[in-house]
Amino acid sequence: MNTLTGRLIVKNESKQITDTFTKRDFVIETDEKYPQKIIIELTQDKCKILDEFNVGDLLECKINIRGREWTSPKDEVKYFNSIHAWEIVKLIVEEEALEATQEKDDDLPF
Repeated sequence: MNTLTGRLIVKNESKQITDTFTKRDFVIETDEKYPQKIIIELTQDKCKILDEFNVGDLLECKINIRGREWTSPKDEVKYFNSIHAWEIVKLIVEEEALEATQEKDDDLPF
């Protein structure tokens, strides 16, 4: 299983490509020495899983990497890759966990 982790920086709307095919793209930015901005696709019924997340959320995306060959009208062969997510989980960073704990402590009756 492949995973990508990063902060959601672009959340596009779903697009109806054909009568039977729907696609949605989003972009995460990785947290490493040289951060990468990676576009990821959702298709069909998976498009709606992005609805519950907001720009700025730290996400872990379970993905499949797909590749395909295409021959141009000039008979040039080209190769393309795409990254398809099939599950997305919001990661809670230490600061958010600490805030949640502090809010819980503030509710004490004394």
